[in-house]
Amino acid sequence: MTIDTIISELNNSKLLLDNFLSDSDNFKKIEKAGDLIAEAINNGNKIISCGNGGSMSDAMHFAEEMTGNFRKKRRPLPAIAISDPAYLTCVANDYGFAHIFSRWIECFGNKGDVLLAISTSGNSENIIKAVETALEKGMLVIGLTGKNGGKLAELSTVEIRAPFYEFSDRTQEIHIKIIHSLIQYVELKLNL
Repeated sequence: MTIDTIISELNNSKLLLDNFLSDSDNFKKIEKAGDLIAEAINNGNKIISCGNGGSMSDAMHFAEEMTGNFRKKRRPLPAIAISDPAYLTCVANDYGFAHIFSRWIECFGNKGDVLLAISTSGNSENIIKAVETALEKGMLVIGLTGKNGGKLAELSTVEIRAPFYEFSDRTQEIHIKIIHSLIQYVELKLNL
């Protein structure tokens, strides 16, 4: 890899972000998603997040920023990522990988909770099953997607889509910016 490649990749990342920023509907979707999260918390509900691979890391990142601190000290906000390796491998072994998130939601999800479902393709089977279970339980769904949004776009209460890119790394770069924006918005909305 040469310096030119590094510069080219960083510029490519900037172009994708500029593309996302050029669509004002994206800001409205972040606001709407933030309102759903804030309202759920005000009503005594929680936020559950899930994703695969790098998206699981993003789901965990979201939950730790909510329960810990973002930019300042404040009360913890109820959020949990479905990420316990013992649980995940147990369910994958007993029921199949497609059920690792939906089974957890079946057990712990409640009406009025919000599911933050992250899938760069929008078509991960275990994410779709989680969303379907969440909707059956009366939960709301915020979908972070990429490419054409996939099935997750159709099922989400609010879908926020990164601009189309062939590889998931650029989509995940947009997702983490959305996640940070959501957390900051929720803190402001809750006057924390």
